Amino acid sequence: MTHKIAVLDRLTLDAGDVDWRPLHQLGELLLFDQLKESAFKKHLAGVPFVLSNKVVLRDEHMAALPDLRYIGVLATGYNNIDIDAARARGIAVCNIPSYSTFSVAQMVFAYILHFSQQAGYHSALVKEGRWARSPMFCFWEKPLLELSGRVLGIIGYGAIGRQVARIARAFGMKVLVHTRSPFKTDDDQIQAAERETLFSGSDFISLHCPLTDKTRFIINEKTLALMKPEAVLINTGRGGLIDEAALDKALRARRIRAAALDVLGEEPPGEKHPLIENPHTLITPHIAWATREARQRLIDLAAENIRAFLEGKPINRVLS
Repeated sequence: MTHKIAVLDRLTLDAGDVDWRPLHQLGELLLFDQLKESAFKKHLAGVPFVLSNKVVLRDEHMAALPDLRYIGVLATGYNNIDIDAARARGIAVCNIPSYSTFSVAQMVFAYILHFSQQAGYHSALVKEGRWARSPMFCFWEKPLLELSGRVLGIIGYGAIGRQVARIARAFGMKVLVHTRSPFKTDDDQIQAAERETLFSGSDFISLHCPLTDKTRFIINEKTLALMKPEAVLINTGRGGLIDEAALDKALRARRIRAAALDVLGEEPPGEKHPLIENPHTLITPHIAWATREARQRLIDLAAENIRAFLEGKPINRVLS
């Protein structure tokens, strides 16, 4: 039996450089660049397997698709799926954890090295002719920071948080971790810390916790006030972890040094977003996960999820 598999928003993860064959091998693959809600019933009738990265699937969509058996989230977070509606209708929902661990951790250190080495800034000065006009064999305009001995605070200690900690230790950094789940480590330079201790003691703080009611606005006026004036805040998690108005205010008042953000509360943001206009931010367009290797891994794991479901042994199911 040939199964129809529909990808609702191919363009969110395919720049023409990934291989869809693992999904093609499982059935008839329908690739939509960005399927509109108004076209769901027309194009998804009779399709039992639907895969979505960012397209929202609500109860009314499921009601209109009686053949839908499986929703595959082409991401780790599944807040774009009405989980209660899927459960009520007996529709399996499976996500893809850990596909971007190495890529996101790499981005965290791209940010950290940006602020510690100032390579791009000084390269621009060289190209402006500043080095050629210098009477000295070298010069620098911004402080250069050695990471060894500095403290990295990590909030959330899943796969990405742990990988960030491993890289930090390779640089000789001390790591403070705040997480809801106890953890074990043989490295005495990786320590569990209360939230207040982490905020007040870290030179860099990196957010890796899920967005929940308890973690929404975990970065707020109160926690920002605990941070060192020279500290840098990093967010590759979810925009909703940060009270953006409070962060903008703290940065402009120079209460912390800078913020490096790959995510914002609204994506894409408005052109006049205050944090984009803030001179003390480094902002990238939600690309920490988007290396070619991570995107291909996403497709490969999506195929593994469907294959396991077809064999009656579902994996990565977010509801039972």
